[in-house]
Amino acid sequence: MPELPEVETTRRGIAPELTGRTATGALIRNGRLRLPVPEDLDACITAQPLLAVERRAKYLLLRFTSGTVLIHLGMSGSLRVLSLEQPPGKHDHVDLCFGERILRLRDPRRFGLVLWYTGPDDAHPLLAGLGLEPLSEAFDGTWMHRASRGRATPVKLFLMDGRQVVGVGNIYASESLFRAGIDPTTPAGSLGPRRCARLVNAIRETLTDALAAGGSSLRDFVGAGGQPGYFQQQYFVYGRNGEPCRQCATPIRKRIMGQRATFYCPRCQR
Repeated sequence: MPELPEVETTRRGIAPELTGRTATGALIRNGRLRLPVPEDLDACITAQPLLAVERRAKYLLLRFTSGTVLIHLGMSGSLRVLSLEQPPGKHDHVDLCFGERILRLRDPRRFGLVLWYTGPDDAHPLLAGLGLEPLSEAFDGTWMHRASRGRATPVKLFLMDGRQVVGVGNIYASESLFRAGIDPTTPAGSLGPRRCARLVNAIRETLTDALAAGGSSLRDFVGAGGQPGYFQQQYFVYGRNGEPCRQCATPIRKRIMGQRATFYCPRCQR
């Protein structure tokens, strides 16, 4: 599933191409995604300028004059900015049209979302109650220490709880915990101020490095211009079960936490 770096990479590709353009319509080839694509999406956006392309957690928010198109890429979705003449493929389900340019959603598994809403973000059920953005100034060691007090939840699962902090999915939680030298099973409430500060710094560093690499291309993720991400070449632990740790040569281990695969070094992470 595309995580924060992949979604932000997509946003950065879309924004300069389409911001300021006026929508000329929406074409829905298959509206049966995780939730149905609104049948009146064409009428909702036609003749409206795209004011901004923003991100909240793993959602993309396309701001128009009278409302917002909310997009989630699901498990295997991608958005591409293409020319109007580009023929669609089998899994190209929705086009948002801007004259000779289109924004095309490709979603083989159809777990993504394309929705229209009006009103404030915090009133939308998918956006209300979301936690802190991990690249925001508010996300720091002091917040981490305060938010984790009394929590017996393993720190890996705490990081993946979108009510606490958003966008740090399975890949980047594992990589950040390795960089911070923290065992993923450690109860979040047992982390002291120093370890909380170290973990926050590791999360920021990991996400920043992933953004610089264009995210991770697992399965078929590509950015808005069709370029794959390359951060998977820098993984310390994720997907490296049994391979030697890049720091100490101890074999990387895998365990299941919250029904997700977790990778860690038993020597470097305590």
